[in-house]
Amino acid sequence: MLQNNPELKSKIDQLWNKFWSGGISNPLTAIEQITYLLFMKRLDELDLKRQADAEWTGDAYTSKFVGTWIPPEYRNQAEPDKFAIDRHSLRWSEFKRMQAEEMLQHVQTKVFPFLKDLNGSESNFTHHMKNAVFIIPKPALLVEAVKTIDEIFEVMEKDSQEKGQAFQDIQGDVYEFLLSEIATAGKNGQFRTPRHIIKLIAELVQPQLGHRIADPACGSGGFLLGAYQYIVTGLAKKAGSKAPEPDEDGFVRTSVAAAYDAKRQNILAASLWGYDIDATMVRLGLMNLMMHGIDEPHIDYKDTLSKSYNEEAEYDIVMANPPFTGSIDKGDINENLSLDTSKTELLFVENIYRLLKKGGTAGVIVPQGVLFGSGRAFKELRQKLVERCDLKAVITLPSGVFKPYAGVATAILLFTKVWGPKDKVTQPATEHVWFYDMRADGYSLDDKRSKQPGYGDLQDIVARYHARQAATDTDRTAQCFMVPRAEIEAEEGYDLSLSRYRQDVFEEVQYDPPGVILDRLIQAEVGDVTEADLAKVQSGIVRELLELKGMVG
Repeated sequence: MLQNNPELKSKIDQLWNKFWSGGISNPLTAIEQITYLLFMKRLDELDLKRQADAEWTGDAYTSKFVGTWIPPEYRNQAEPDKFAIDRHSLRWSEFKRMQAEEMLQHVQTKVFPFLKDLNGSESNFTHHMKNAVFIIPKPALLVEAVKTIDEIFEVMEKDSQEKGQAFQDIQGDVYEFLLSEIATAGKNGQFRTPRHIIKLIAELVQPQLGHRIADPACGSGGFLLGAYQYIVTGLAKKAGSKAPEPDEDGFVRTSVAAAYDAKRQNILAASLWGYDIDATMVRLGLMNLMMHGIDEPHIDYKDTLSKSYNEEAEYDIVMANPPFTGSIDKGDINENLSLDTSKTELLFVENIYRLLKKGGTAGVIVPQGVLFGSGRAFKELRQKLVERCDLKAVITLPSGVFKPYAGVATAILLFTKVWGPKDKVTQPATEHVWFYDMRADGYSLDDKRSKQPGYGDLQDIVARYHARQAATDTDRTAQCFMVPRAEIEAEEGYDLSLSRYRQDVFEEVQYDPPGVILDRLIQAEVGDVTEADLAKVQSGIVRELLELKGMVG
């Protein structure tokens, strides 16, 4: 990603610093404002590209910047045309030439309202942009931001031509890097899932074109994007396109949709569904997916645990990293959820089970406490996962994976729904559970999370998970192994902690005799001296070591 491009990273840091010194110090607010500007720039670029492509192929294309635009508040007036704005003036390439004061006024009063109205008054995007505000306060900050974003796009273009990576993918990297700067946990323990963990889960659950895919706590849309890129990459390979090189985590990914036709593109765009209870995150998620080529994403403002959300058995795939530390008002919990708890980490897993169609699969990140918690709701959830689902895998992650946001130890649960909530279970669905102890994810496990050589355990997990065999994965001293259901049932409360089933190997270590160790310590203090000289030492650590040596003989 950007580790290999210090110039791009430096430009993004410059952009951050300009917002910080320009008076916008809240990272989330800054990201939202930067996103609007990136979106305006990308809109212009994409429109020009589509126009050029249409001229080349002879297809019809109507530019978004042709004709006039009437702001929504004037449309019902007697003579709305009096308020018409020339769309051409709303292009990034046009307004960036204006003087500072004029540019700020133009962007605030014309370009930004046009952006909010982009997909028409009925669209989901327009609905969620309704309360969005453009709050860049100073003309100088806008001019500097526009200039820096132009420079960022130039570097991305150069990178694309020199390294052969698709422009859209580089832009995705830049946006992800921007989002990664939200280095403080948000409300309800909300924080970003690292991209390589999203890619890992996509590789394990394998979403396909035509699947309905959901994330009931989607944040900025990372899992939906991960599913989208996984599917697009598969389609590109099938179409015979040259696959891009594996990324720094060993995954092959592209978000370039040129490898498939409009029909497939529409199927894919209609199959991604996300919900979040933070309006800013909903807007960021919408724009994140739109910048990756999904014109009308389905991301909505909704509390999926509440009584107002009634979807059930709707989705083939659910990928999620739901909030860990939150709790919900018991009176507002959906009555279809049977667990008697207000802990969101338990309710979300039960809700994900409810959202899956029979035969649907989920990849969910949970705090490790879910694996062994002793409360009744914890035990009931684990029993449900073992009996009503085919619980395929429990992958424990090292506690540094979510730094700098949180140091909590987590795990990935992979399960397929077999029995519905009202079905009588005639035979528990799980036969064996595959456990894997991830020790490294390819990054340092401190707050810096700097890239380490290799892929950590990521590619090993993918290979071993898809090749797992109950008959052969029996070595309980190994990093991964299978455990039969009967053994889990025999544990009190269906304990799913890996340490419960692993056998530790203790190696016998031979130590030197104490006298030899003490001689080594004395030599380290005084060097090579004679016994006579040592005898003269009256005090200090050497005297104490000599006395200790006398005691052990």
